[in-house]
Amino acid sequence: MRWPGKKQKAVDERTRSERASDGIAGFAGSMAFVPLHGVILLGWILVNTGRVRGIRPFDPYPFGLLAMIVAVEAVVLLSFILMRQNRMAKWAERRDHLTLQVDLLTEKEVTKLLHLVRAVCGHLGLKDLAEDKELNELSQRTSVESLTERLEKTLPKD
Repeated sequence: MRWPGKKQKAVDERTRSERASDGIAGFAGSMAFVPLHGVILLGWILVNTGRVRGIRPFDPYPFGLLAMIVAVEAVVLLSFILMRQNRMAKWAERRDHLTLQVDLLTEKEVTKLLHLVRAVCGHLGLKDLAEDKELNELSQRTSVESLTERLEKTLPKD
């Protein structure tokens, strides 16, 4: 899969171990993983309950070896999945920061355009539009600091 822009660059610049980790985590999170595990577990149980001729049971009920293998596998897979999630969270954080910068620039440009619209309306004698309360409010500069303070007060704490 090809990703747009910097995300593709980040994907391409992963180390060999990161690529392997992402591959394992991707497979572990796929639908193919579920039936494969089901077949392996069913086979293990059938062999170890003596239902497969020619293969001697090696892990009798309650399947202690199987339980240990599944527990170790869970820990290892969880590690791969967490590593992948951490990388994805870093990508998302970078993207969010860039989006914020673009949004702030856009807000500044729109505010300037509204100033120009009000000036043009005033010049053309469209006093009602030039003095419109909503247009006046929207054309005021947004204080990023006060907006941040307001958000921090109203957003729930972690």
